[in-house]
Amino acid sequence: MMLQKVITLPNLSCPLWVYRLFPFMRWWPMVDKATTQSDMMAGITGALIVLPQAVAFATIAGLPPEYGLYAAMTPAIVAALFGSSWHLVSGPTTAISIAVFASVSPYAHPGTPEFIGLVLTMTFLTGLFQLALGLARMGVLVNFISHTVVIGFTAGAALLIAGSQIKNFFGLDIPRGTPFFKVLELFVEQLGHINPYVTAVAVVTLLSGIAVKRWAPKVPYMIAAMIVGSLVALGINAGYGVDATHIKTVGALPAGLPPLSMPDFTFHGLSQMMFPALIITMLALTEAVSISRAVAARSGQHIDGNQEFIGQGLSNLVGSFFSGYAASGSFNRSGVNYAAGARTPLAAVFASVFLAVILLLVAPLAAYLPTAAMAGILFLVAWGLIDTHHISVLPKVSRQETVVLWVTLIGTLIDLEKGIFFGIALSLALYLYRTSRPAMEPVLPDALPSSDHYFTVEDQNECPQIRFVRLNGSIFFGAVTHLQQQIQQMEEREPELKHLVIVASGINFVDLAGAEFLAEQARHWRMKGGGLYFYRMKPVVAEMLQKGGYMDDVKEYNLFPVGVRPLDVLTARLDQKICAGCPRKAFSRCDGEHLAVEPTWHKAAA
Repeated sequence: MMLQKVITLPNLSCPLWVYRLFPFMRWWPMVDKATTQSDMMAGITGALIVLPQAVAFATIAGLPPEYGLYAAMTPAIVAALFGSSWHLVSGPTTAISIAVFASVSPYAHPGTPEFIGLVLTMTFLTGLFQLALGLARMGVLVNFISHTVVIGFTAGAALLIAGSQIKNFFGLDIPRGTPFFKVLELFVEQLGHINPYVTAVAVVTLLSGIAVKRWAPKVPYMIAAMIVGSLVALGINAGYGVDATHIKTVGALPAGLPPLSMPDFTFHGLSQMMFPALIITMLALTEAVSISRAVAARSGQHIDGNQEFIGQGLSNLVGSFFSGYAASGSFNRSGVNYAAGARTPLAAVFASVFLAVILLLVAPLAAYLPTAAMAGILFLVAWGLIDTHHISVLPKVSRQETVVLWVTLIGTLIDLEKGIFFGIALSLALYLYRTSRPAMEPVLPDALPSSDHYFTVEDQNECPQIRFVRLNGSIFFGAVTHLQQQIQQMEEREPELKHLVIVASGINFVDLAGAEFLAEQARHWRMKGGGLYFYRMKPVVAEMLQKGGYMDDVKEYNLFPVGVRPLDVLTARLDQKICAGCPRKAFSRCDGEHLAVEPTWHKAAA
């Protein structure tokens, strides 16, 4: 019932321009008491999750800790209201934080006012570029991210989430930002140094979350698990002492709302940050759209890439004036948001509001939230993000898609921002390889005079003078060489072949190289004393040949429409001397008898 509520659009009664200008008007009629309660619970969970993460991300970016919290407030609200995804939560991320530090640190010392000013400038430019791409309708680029890539990226990111929490789950000394496979290596090396007290808190939190989710589904299991984990940590510390347990907590956080800020709009600052902003733009958009599509694959929602670009752009533009650095979609918080039962983007708004309230009123209580409990919750979230069903089914369906899946997954584990690009590139390369090899399927016309059907050649004889082939696929520059080779091999097998009939109903598109190829083939077959013919060519293809002047070679009278049997016309053009001595008898009219070349389905019908 919840899924139906999520994916059912309300009745759109306003003009279309209203929804484009205010996209939140599309889902606002869905808001009711039930959705608000669900969104509030998801928002509380998200606020608690983002507390330690935002501080850590800001540290990675070379900024004061509070800037991570600022980036999780205003940008998240703007992105939720003006984006496309109903579950994506924007804010600081690991990849963006690393990229910000690497891009700005050569120009200013981290943490200084000059560094902060340049970061704000880069954030502004990033938002400007993202907004421009969205307004230019470049969201179509999202369509090139295949579902298999999304599954691989989702699984890889889930493992990264779990890998980043191994040190907090087991109480080990693993430096922040350590690559995934190095984390596994260090984990194995430090097995003897696992902290039993920390691990106990994490395991209890994890098991509590699983139990509440399974046996008390109406209770917010993440919040319940964190409360249980915190109480267990308090009990262990009381019994053994903090010096013995070494159970770390989030710690006291700075209180306050995001202050107003001003990016550096000098020519020097803009010129320095122009290229870094372009890199952050592509990285942030790829992350946001990939994550939104990954969550949408579970929720059943449709993602508008253009609107997502606009939402991300506006969030960073506005965020740059509210002390926020470059934000993007967060896999951790988006996954938690969906898993916690969020119904509309109001969940992200509530999360930002609750975060502000927590900072203003109960910031000292964060000192009692164990990082081990957070690790247990994130382990549970990571497991829920792995699509085990499709991962197990894919090898049975397609080897190529399986390769794409594992390249994306492993690439994501090695380098988060590059893994998705590797997957997209490989997916497109395999697609181009498949489309560049359109099948030329040998067919024969149905023997019944009233039938327009063509059936696949199996064991039937084919005429040595005329050949029928069904071409399924577009004729473009990448396919021309393959088609030339197929036709050449056909001619080498049949030296007396003079007529080629292409059943063209499966040809959807012909580009310039394809048109040149068809014109060249038409001249070639005429020089052999025969011709090149097309049955049921689509009007859009014929129009392209006509406009380019290629019909002068192809000839309109060689195009056979529906209802006209090419064999009836071309029989008279065959060499009767060859027909007289031909033992194949490919057509029923060859000797006046109805030969057994009818398709199996026709015999069954008879």
